[in-house]
Amino acid sequence: MSDAVKLFARPKLRSPNLIAAWPGIANVSQLVATYLEKKLGFKPLGEIDAPRFFDPIGVMVRNNVVEAPKFPQSRFFYWKNKNEGSDIILFLGDDQPAANSYELAHCVIDVAAKFQAKRIYTFAAAVTRIHHTEQPKVFGVATVPELTKELKRYDLLLRGNLQISGMNGILLGVAKEREVEGICLLGEVPGYTSRIQNPMAAMAILSVLPKMLGIELDTTEMAEIAGETKERIKEMAAEAMGEYIDLFTEPIWEQGQDEEEEDE
Repeated sequence: MSDAVKLFARPKLRSPNLIAAWPGIANVSQLVATYLEKKLGFKPLGEIDAPRFFDPIGVMVRNNVVEAPKFPQSRFFYWKNKNEGSDIILFLGDDQPAANSYELAHCVIDVAAKFQAKRIYTFAAAVTRIHHTEQPKVFGVATVPELTKELKRYDLLLRGNLQISGMNGILLGVAKEREVEGICLLGEVPGYTSRIQNPMAAMAILSVLPKMLGIELDTTEMAEIAGETKERIKEMAAEAMGEYIDLFTEPIWEQGQDEEEEDE
């Protein structure tokens, strides 16, 4: 295992799945992973040495005193399933590295291999032409053709050809190289909302993920957040449309008024 990985605990885990998440489009991956962390009660497992993959871009100054450089955290957690299902290892990356992404992915896979994880899961956004009032669908991709049968069993859509950008995709590529099973679940996100958090897509993923992991998860809070966000987007869309209509339906005698005043 890479010397960049530091483990704080050595739990005996039962055929664990490893879930990994980094910030990405619409923050779908982080929303799903941090919700799992909050609801299941994970315990610290380890971390990856941040200075190996990140360079500080500045320092904070408090009361005229310079603080030591701070780095994005890359942490591992574990959760033991009280039922008969598999345990879970959770990796949360605060940021994606500008370089050495491939090496970082190997560090995560090293931990999966050490605890004999049977499968790796990542999440991402699938940017489509869906409208924000529609129910997002969930697409699934896998590292081996045999897993596509399982994706169909959970009614996941197979999109065919696509690209998963960033670490949420690179990790699966490295998993394939090292012959570790991997699945990515992608929640639909409207293209015009890709720069804001999308809990609707995260909720769509959370509606199927517990079944795949064999766990019980209360998704009430995420469903409420998704509903509130959908309403806010509706309000923003209505406001933007109102401004658009006002701009292009201004009476013709008012449209030239400002120009005439300037000429005077």
